[in-house]
Amino acid sequence: MTPAALIEQELAAAEAARQNSNDGKARVCARRAVALATEAWLARLPLPRWRGDAMNHLRKIQQDAAFPLAIRQAAERLTTSVTRQRTAPFTADPVADAKLIIAHLSSTNSDNAPR
Repeated sequence: MTPAALIEQELAAAEAARQNSNDGKARVCARRAVALATEAWLARLPLPRWRGDAMNHLRKIQQDAAFPLAIRQAAERLTTSVTRQRTAPFTADPVADAKLIIAHLSSTNSDNAPR
């Protein structure tokens, strides 16, 4: 499958899980979709690959000031664990946050890529 197809598959799985009230699975699938998009984005750029899992990719986005604030905030919400949802930024819609990040990565090229 192409990276785009894998991303869409994860987003669809996240949406299905959310509709079935399986919020944990929805968050995991949304995170994986962002990780796949990050890997595809990095493959297009003259930047080194990021190591680690989906959470590591989200943390890198969250901590990189070159990303717009809205993208960093979406990454932060996706990295917040369910157990901290009352005390830390938390997303009620992980699919929307994932789509926001993915859209940004899809529109970023080497001329305006974060370092």
